[in-house]
Amino acid sequence: MTKIQQSSSPGTRWERAVVVGGGYAGLVTARVLADHFREVLVLEHDPVRSDTGVHPHVPQGYHAHALLARGGEALEALFPGLRAELAELGAPVLDYGERMSFLLPTGYAPTDPVGVSIQSLTRDELERRLRQRVLALPAVRVLPATRCETVTASAPGRLDRVRYRTDDADGSAEVTADLVVDASGRSTSVDRWLTDARLPVSAKTVIKAKITYTSACYERPPQDRQDFDIAYQMAFAPDIPRGGVILAVEHHRWMCSLLGVDEHVPPTDDEGYLDFAHSLGNPRLAEQIKRGTRQGEIHRYTNPGNEWRLHHKNARWPERLIAVGDSLCVFNPVYGQGLTVAALEAELLGRLLRRRRADAAGLDGLSRAYQRAAARVIKVPWTMATSSDLMWAPAGQPRSARFAQWYNKHVLALAVHDPGVWARFVRVLNMTAPPSLLFGPAVLAKVVRRALTRRRI
Repeated sequence: MTKIQQSSSPGTRWERAVVVGGGYAGLVTARVLADHFREVLVLEHDPVRSDTGVHPHVPQGYHAHALLARGGEALEALFPGLRAELAELGAPVLDYGERMSFLLPTGYAPTDPVGVSIQSLTRDELERRLRQRVLALPAVRVLPATRCETVTASAPGRLDRVRYRTDDADGSAEVTADLVVDASGRSTSVDRWLTDARLPVSAKTVIKAKITYTSACYERPPQDRQDFDIAYQMAFAPDIPRGGVILAVEHHRWMCSLLGVDEHVPPTDDEGYLDFAHSLGNPRLAEQIKRGTRQGEIHRYTNPGNEWRLHHKNARWPERLIAVGDSLCVFNPVYGQGLTVAALEAELLGRLLRRRRADAAGLDGLSRAYQRAAARVIKVPWTMATSSDLMWAPAGQPRSARFAQWYNKHVLALAVHDPGVWARFVRVLNMTAPPSLLFGPAVLAKVVRRALTRRRI
């Protein structure tokens, strides 16, 4: 395992940061905080150890995850050598345009290289490796089996005093932090913290898209040699409510997640699971399920959609408190954005802290500056995801969402036959290029021409 070197930014370190939640978002944030605080205290609800991967309060952890290219770059910068370490375990690194059997709503995507590298792996192994590295940092102290009871104020306008209870302790303990990070996920208690402090609760934007995932891991036969590492069928509103993905992952296994919208719920028994896979247009998922030997249980998880807590619009948002990961914004997992956005939020926090240390500035004003900047990180993936999700019930939806879906459908139709358009789509999907890349003159002209041609037919 590569040892992480903590950076030596100029300026004196602050004394203590507390991270509420020790899952993926909490770990990557703790890694950043370790460069700037003498102590980083991580309060983790579950009794995790250094070899723990997925744990009980992360139900989505048993399902297929995508680490987009931009997220992979951010993690590699924070944890140098991570990609190679995972590759040694058998997690393949591939060009997004190659070794990919990607069934779009309009046909199969080209298999030409696009210059965008990704790695397919399980969240279980990713989180295990991150936890081991973070626990090795001298500044970090993780308290497993510990519940955060509340966060209160040590001074007006702040939320910086954390009271917590460890399962084996007789009573509660309390610490005052220079910075508190809410990384406790969708079940965050931030509304209660704000209410108890007589501060306004932040507004929320919710876009529903009920997606159910049913997932299983399969040992691959020793002789299994395929010409792909990922096979995917894309669900697409409003006419394609079923989809799925199968990924080559570490330890010579396939990780498979079948998904369905609303009543299209993938079964949890082997026969029903295989039948659902056979109902998809991409036959490779069912082929590998049939060939492999299932390991462990078949897990089901239902995500009701997207939820964004608009802390950046809360005029009385307190000092010394920030939110990251699902505590701030929950994405529909079908687009694979959550891991990447959490890594980018940690990256952002690191930049803001380095700047303040370089300028010998304090932490007052950081929380609001961070929430505003985090909103800019979230805006693009949120718009991409929710514009599509709104179309599961298209009647009465905003014109902007209907246009986005119309435009995307034409882009995907072009991408099947045009490797250049597909390469642009892949870069936008992986957050290595802005969405404007798909609205450049070359692509826009092709979309208009196709739309006019189809209208005349």
